[in-house]
Amino acid sequence: MSAELFKIVVVGFYVLLTLWLSWVGMRKTRDIKGFSIGNKDMSPWVIGITMAASVSSTATFVINPGFVYVHGMSAFVHYAVAGSAGIMCAFLLLTRRFRQLGDDSGAITIPDWIYQRYQSRSLSTFFALINLLSVAFVVLILVGCSLLLSQLFPISQTWSLTLILLFVFSYVLMGGSYAHAYTNTFQGVMMIGVALFIFVQGFHYFQGDVLGSLRSVGENYVSIFNPDSSLYYSFFSVFFSGFVVTFALMMQPHILTKMLYLKNDGDVKRFLWSTFLSGTCFMLMLSVGFYARLKGMDVPQQDGVVVSYITSEFSNVSWGPYALVFISITLLAAGMSTLDGILVSVSAMVVKDLYQPFSGKGQFEHGRGLLLSRVVLVAVGLLAYVVALNPPALVGLFAQKGVYGLAAASMVPIVLGTLLRQPPPVVVAWASAAVGLVVHLLCTFALGVANPAVSATYAIVLSALTAAILMLVISFKNKNPSIDSELYSTSVENPVDNSSGVEFK
Repeated sequence: MSAELFKIVVVGFYVLLTLWLSWVGMRKTRDIKGFSIGNKDMSPWVIGITMAASVSSTATFVINPGFVYVHGMSAFVHYAVAGSAGIMCAFLLLTRRFRQLGDDSGAITIPDWIYQRYQSRSLSTFFALINLLSVAFVVLILVGCSLLLSQLFPISQTWSLTLILLFVFSYVLMGGSYAHAYTNTFQGVMMIGVALFIFVQGFHYFQGDVLGSLRSVGENYVSIFNPDSSLYYSFFSVFFSGFVVTFALMMQPHILTKMLYLKNDGDVKRFLWSTFLSGTCFMLMLSVGFYARLKGMDVPQQDGVVVSYITSEFSNVSWGPYALVFISITLLAAGMSTLDGILVSVSAMVVKDLYQPFSGKGQFEHGRGLLLSRVVLVAVGLLAYVVALNPPALVGLFAQKGVYGLAAASMVPIVLGTLLRQPPPVVVAWASAAVGLVVHLLCTFALGVANPAVSATYAIVLSALTAAILMLVISFKNKNPSIDSELYSTSVENPVDNSSGVEFK
């Protein structure tokens, strides 16, 4: 079979299998709850692989190896060690309790969970609005995937963009969370296979001595704290910020809502194991940065390191074109695995947390919420398509640095709402969210902090301090009967008695 025919066969198989899985998902999707989080009947192994694929995506498979190529061991430790630790701690700490609270309240989105926990419609609306900015990532993933498809086939980027848009939105439109989970499991298995293959195939560049080979590039290149790096040069920038920010990034709607897919606490352990094992395999893709450097490649644009490496590595062997086809499709799948999750979460949020509360309609009639979610999905697709045809220069900057702002705003309210037996006063959640978002934006755009992980860590630390100080002040006032505690009411909407102070479950 020729390489061209093999390409058509593999792409056709991928498309047909994805659409079939979406059709299977559509048969199980009957209302907005099923569209958003399923009907609690998915295997925890499927949910775990779906979670890992959503977390890893294009960043791990395409972007982050470029940082390793440029900055060396310090970047590898930042993403593979500190980042993985942040992910693991977030899931171990939050999964069981977050799932229980969501199951008890019937929440189907993150803003809905916020409303059920804090009983504040204004706070819920704030979270829904700031998370709408995820549309910028839809644009970026569409653009990145269209570039990859236009390299795989001799078609223009505009046609590539159109085909990817129609493909992804059609299968998500059909099955919602089921389509997302089933296709992500399929895509995740592909990603695991390619990550293991590329890692093993290129391991010979270390020549049996990993540190010695990297030291040949430069003494600082093998340093955990690289003095030549503008991003990864200290314990704070390598370890602390990597851990804190990655922990906070797990608060994103298309990631955290996966915990609501689980049926009961018995599923949590298997979910965590499948997530961690899959994620560990995905992290092996970071080694491509080392391989490209040891191979002596000169790649002027670090985002192109992975594509340049696989093209150079497999173009001169007889089976290389076949490997390139499969790897390229897997890189496309890596982008789609995050794209479809964002689409499901955004469309559900618009209907459940923005339209329904302010429409005065109360509960939806059977099937109406599902219909509206699909209408919103089409609207998001058209908007993303128009922007992606000619993306503004600032979209990329916002998508890279803005996501950390969302994480900085979300982390403290969600963590406190999850870990405390009684949620803190709403004023604490509001203040910590506002401080997290504003401080990150100030550090990034006004104070010139180069590493967005560092600026977000500053913001999260100040957000946590703000919450701690407010909770201490409120606790003190509540214990002092001579002071009017009404000044520190949790909210006009639903005052909460937290006189007992902080209590962990």
